[in-house]
Amino acid sequence: MKLTKPRLALICGILCISIFPILIKLKLAPGLISAFYRMAIAVTLLLPYVLLSKNFKIPSLKLTFLAALCGILFGSDVSVWNLAIQESSATQASLLTNLAPVWVGIGSFFFLNVRPATNFWIGTAVSLFGMVTLVGFSFFMDLNFDNAFLFAVLSGILYSIYLLISKNVLSEIDVLSFMTISLLASSIYLGIVCYLLNEPFTGFSNTGWFVLVLQAVICQLCAWICVSYATQHMRATRVSLSLLSQAVITSILAWLFLEEQITLQMIIGGIILLLGIRITFYEKTISLK
Repeated sequence: MKLTKPRLALICGILCISIFPILIKLKLAPGLISAFYRMAIAVTLLLPYVLLSKNFKIPSLKLTFLAALCGILFGSDVSVWNLAIQESSATQASLLTNLAPVWVGIGSFFFLNVRPATNFWIGTAVSLFGMVTLVGFSFFMDLNFDNAFLFAVLSGILYSIYLLISKNVLSEIDVLSFMTISLLASSIYLGIVCYLLNEPFTGFSNTGWFVLVLQAVICQLCAWICVSYATQHMRATRVSLSLLSQAVITSILAWLFLEEQITLQMIIGGIILLLGIRITFYEKTISLK
């Protein structure tokens, strides 16, 4: 049961995250301000709960700083990913951002003294091949090395650093306290950035506000409480690779709600991608830790 709960939490988190690219593609708010409201609305809802229920525990100064740093990293990740999606295609942004498992594996080796098991690298290779198959090999012929490309790659790097740091922090503090501190830091940081860049804080349509609230509740609170819980109990490398499966779910949602086409090649790519993720969960392997 102890092993099952984190996996179920991870699945729930992935399902909640998967609707995010669909909402961003609607372009009802600028990318940076969308990231700000995602964090600000989420912490506005979470803070009263943790205070009234006495679930907030003040950690040491060092852990508070690291949790706040995680908030800044994650806020930066979401911001540049939003910009990448809005300046190019969700496909390009998602593919390049999802290089994060590679960076997590490398970071685990050099900074956490954790050598990922052999099946992680095999699963990563299979999953990335599945991702490439899903989006289509011709996609790479039209790949533009522009600002959107750099934003998407930067998003993956920022996300991998966030995962590595949060893994250590979550080993010493509870999920809700971590989320509260990181969301507060992220909201303040993004609020300052948006103000300095003269981003519009108002003037959105009713649908736009609804989408901003939906992002905060589903894509941030629900998703990242689940993912943080999974990160607390599972390897960071395994969590990061499992998040690749959101590409499959997003494709299905785009087909249902945006009438985007699903081809046989995409189905095959999705199956290969999920197979790669499954390989990393194969326990009977020789770990090189």
